[in-house]
Amino acid sequence: MTTLRRAFSVAVYPRHAGRVLLIRHKRLGTWLPPGGELETGETPLEAAARELREETGLAGVFPRTSPVDGAPLGLIGYEEHIAGSKGLHLNFVFVVDVTTDVVTPNDEFSEWRWVRYEDGPWHDAPKNVAELARIALDAPPA
Repeated sequence: MTTLRRAFSVAVYPRHAGRVLLIRHKRLGTWLPPGGELETGETPLEAAARELREETGLAGVFPRTSPVDGAPLGLIGYEEHIAGSKGLHLNFVFVVDVTTDVVTPNDEFSEWRWVRYEDGPWHDAPKNVAELARIALDAPPA
């Protein structure tokens, strides 16, 4: 029996002016929020801030999204998904408020959109991307 590789990962929904940022991932060929795997020693929140900066050049403020003591700022969900050849991703999902919509893309994508929920490319994205985008847009501001 082959064991599926498992990795902790993050997805980050940057939010600006009532819209969230989605990227068209080159390798996977679908619309996703920025994100990636945690590095050794990182918390999910630290990984979310790093992935956001590395992939988009953006930085922001993670709002308080939970009344639970100890819950990371900006945490809006958790989900698991198969990430192609990278195996099963155990994925922490965050929202972050950014002050600009100017994106500096890395080499993982060359196409991006800031979208309101009603404008999202949901036909070309995993179902949970749309569901989590709605939650991110509805979350309280920072």
